[in-house]
Amino acid sequence: MTAGAGSTVRGPDEAMRLAWVDVAKGICILLVVMMHATLGTGEAMGGEGFLHGVVAFAKPFRIPDFFLLSGLFVGRVIDRDWRLFADRRVVHFAYFYGLWVVLQSLAKYGQIVDGAGPSAFLAHLAHALVEPYSTLWFIYLLAVFSVVTKLLRRLPASVLLAGAALLQIVPVETSSYLLEEFCARYVYFVGGYLLAPRIFALAGVVRRRPAAALAGLAAWALVEGWLAFTPSGLSGFPTLASLPGISLVLGGAGALAIVGVAALLTRVGGPVTAALRLCGTRSIVIYLAFFLPMAATRTLLVKTGAVPDIGVASLIVMAVAVLVPLAVERAIRGTALSFLFRRPRAFHIAGVAAAPPARSALSPA
Repeated sequence: MTAGAGSTVRGPDEAMRLAWVDVAKGICILLVVMMHATLGTGEAMGGEGFLHGVVAFAKPFRIPDFFLLSGLFVGRVIDRDWRLFADRRVVHFAYFYGLWVVLQSLAKYGQIVDGAGPSAFLAHLAHALVEPYSTLWFIYLLAVFSVVTKLLRRLPASVLLAGAALLQIVPVETSSYLLEEFCARYVYFVGGYLLAPRIFALAGVVRRRPAAALAGLAAWALVEGWLAFTPSGLSGFPTLASLPGISLVLGGAGALAIVGVAALLTRVGGPVTAALRLCGTRSIVIYLAFFLPMAATRTLLVKTGAVPDIGVASLIVMAVAVLVPLAVERAIRGTALSFLFRRPRAFHIAGVAAAPPARSALSPA
């Protein structure tokens, strides 16, 4: 998403197209960190705070939107030869997944081996090759989604999208977390790929007609809130928003709502928009590294009792989980440790040109 070899300087229209995508990714990564920080803090402190309501509201669209945004730029490389495609969409994600599986696992070594020794740790790493580990499942699935989409790209768009929607609607229960998440999430990724021109057009319309966009977003928020907080009364489906069919619609509608919000924010500008865009351009940095400062801050707050309010404590944990990775990335940029967030040349299988400091690597094309 940044200029590289063979690229040209982008005009204002193209720059704005990328700006709202970055802002949308910033919103998404903050919602993801908020969810982990809030639920973990609430569990540790034995209650709920004001952020729990935000987490519940965002649940239907939080992950769908991230996958939709990740699919937007697949079309730029999907028809390239397999070597270049694999470098951009498979090796790229595999590098960060493998590296951070090891780092996260080392941080939890005692819990993983539980006295069984190094052999248990190696078995754990081997299992992580076939089943996504911890919070890194998202990166693992991006590589899988990319390969499947390239293999199926000759199918009529309506058939591919309908098939993916059917996988999401029909409940799939297996022993494989990878397979279940694939079925539940693929429709949003392939939707981003197939509908990219229309999604960019929607963002343009929102920017041109902000009053109508705000009215539409208000209506969406009311419906979303009602469905997200209303119990369904059915076993296995805690709210109306989780019901088959409804969850698909809400995931798509919520993803488009975030597109609209991001487009409006880039129209307004200001420090909030700039901060969200920064988080979006560094979304992989936050995603890979937020777990350690999050866990450490939560443990500190719980043990000291310094912040008794669960909502405030959750907010502090979230803030630290976002800011520390950004600070660390900035501190190690250009040093020997930069491999933590930027894939070294040795791990490319296609040509690589010099580039500016890492933007979000969640959509490398």
